[in-house]
Amino acid sequence: MDTDERRREILKIARREGSVDVTALSGTLQVAKETVRRDLHILEEHGLVRRTHGGAYPVESAGFETTLAARTSRLVPQKSRIAAAAADLLGDAETVFVDEGYTPMLVAEALPRDRPLTVVTASLAVATALADAEKATVLLLGGRLRGSTMATVDHWTTRMLAGFVIDLAYVGANGISREYGLTTPDPAVSEVKAQAMRSSRRRVFAGIHTKFGAVSFCRFAEVGDFESIVTDTGLASAEAQRYSRLGPQVIRA
Repeated sequence: MDTDERRREILKIARREGSVDVTALSGTLQVAKETVRRDLHILEEHGLVRRTHGGAYPVESAGFETTLAARTSRLVPQKSRIAAAAADLLGDAETVFVDEGYTPMLVAEALPRDRPLTVVTASLAVATALADAEKATVLLLGGRLRGSTMATVDHWTTRMLAGFVIDLAYVGANGISREYGLTTPDPAVSEVKAQAMRSSRRRVFAGIHTKFGAVSFCRFAEVGDFESIVTDTGLASAEAQRYSRLGPQVIRA
């Protein structure tokens, strides 16, 4: 295969498997490791992958988004720590928005069960996680269901959400960067997130370190819109300080 075909194949494997390894790709494609590294460098320059030590993982974009099922299998211990730290920021909030996604679902599971709480969500997974919480009132936003993320979108969802004034929103994103803010691949999802931002008095972003520096298609918020950013120690402390200078408290759990 020629260079373009090889790079398309690398991207296809990365999206199918969730990540790629230089050594494994070298064997599969029968090319030198340095060739694979050059290919990954070009793919990263085009915003299609993010390089790691010894490999890379795909960046979500308008043409590619991981499923909720895929997200449940990667970096779970880190996401659990992030969720616990984010839940600790609840304070005296009585009404909470919890976004779609695996980390927000873990936040929902970490919320206290010993006090009354009204939770608004577009996510079936979040609603299910709180279904047996006796003191929680769960309001599930109606709309078109996206099978990949098991969450609702479109005008039915945003119209219902616009009718609330919510104490605290736990928001996720596919990418967060100092230059472009918080982004997500799907315009319909972006509208729900943007409305959640408008409807909430306080906002917390909870996301794994691999989200940082990644940029997707639709921007729905700026870094400075959040009171807190909760991530893991995979985000370098120096980079965390750069984000904190834009306004939010940055917590590395």
